[in-house]
Amino acid sequence: MSALFRRLDPFMLQLLTVVSFAALLPARGEAAEWVGYGTSAGVALLFFLHGAKLAPRAVLGGLLHWRLQGLVVLATYGLFPLFGLGITTLLGGWLPPALTLGLLYVCVLPSTVQSSIAFTSVAGGNVPAALCAATLSNLAGMLLTPLMVALLLNSQGAGGFSGQAVIDICLHLLLPFALGQAARPLIGAFLTRHKPVVSLVDRGSILLAVYSAFSEGMVAGIWHQMSTGTLALVMALCAVLLAGVMLCTWGASRALGFRQPDEVVAVFCGSKKSLASGIPMANILFPAASLGMIVLPLMLFHQIQLFLCAWLARRYASRAEAMAKAAEAPANQAPANQAPANQVPATAQPGMA
Repeated sequence: MSALFRRLDPFMLQLLTVVSFAALLPARGEAAEWVGYGTSAGVALLFFLHGAKLAPRAVLGGLLHWRLQGLVVLATYGLFPLFGLGITTLLGGWLPPALTLGLLYVCVLPSTVQSSIAFTSVAGGNVPAALCAATLSNLAGMLLTPLMVALLLNSQGAGGFSGQAVIDICLHLLLPFALGQAARPLIGAFLTRHKPVVSLVDRGSILLAVYSAFSEGMVAGIWHQMSTGTLALVMALCAVLLAGVMLCTWGASRALGFRQPDEVVAVFCGSKKSLASGIPMANILFPAASLGMIVLPLMLFHQIQLFLCAWLARRYASRAEAMAKAAEAPANQAPANQAPANQVPATAQPGMA
């Protein structure tokens, strides 16, 4: 058991703690209203800081590698939804409608930023290209994710995309992000020097949103709809979804002739989904009563992608190290094989093996 806890991401442990707290002591009545106000404020602050951290030059610099960036966008907003629709069409009948919608919601989210860059760095990948890919994915996600959710809601018979939802997205996501960009010259350097502050807001706002979502679920009694077998099926479908997209991005990278550093970017940035963007958006896009079950697949997918990407990053790093040693070996051996003109080569000297 202790080995399992050491392998778990610390943030995932915090999420599990918050979910347990919501199960034991959900927010009700007036307390739920105040939790909702706090969640909205936390989400706005989160996107304000994301806007203030983002350097426009990072986006422009990575756009030069258009084939790599195009592959990441295609995987994130094309391949994932196709896989999700296929999986839910085949097996969605085994799941409650909210979980089926949650799986589809995972498929239309943008890529992560921090973990994509971190894993790319560990694997010896092209970090500037990863920064650009993850940033572009999140910028596009502010518009594409709500629009694709609207299509999914209609296809699942869950209603249309209301004008109020558009207003909420503009007020809670786009406006804070734009204000953050405007404030970047004033506070950008401060945020760079004080990354723990940004991380605290990041995680704190997500944890508060998760508590609010799961509290609503407990009050509505939706957890009685889910068995252990259903939870195991959702985990298995998340794993199949992630592995399928990773294999496709790997195969496409090979077909396009990408070097390993660029292949790493395509595999990691094209297959990861953002919990930091997904939870706040879900609070705006979905009914509060079913929100807990809708975001559950995202939380499971988040943990699975961390495990798999950590293992894959180590594999890529080992391979890159082996390739580097192989490339250095001829250069190191060349001087030893070139004997001076007045000296007999070592292999020709008597008594030498």
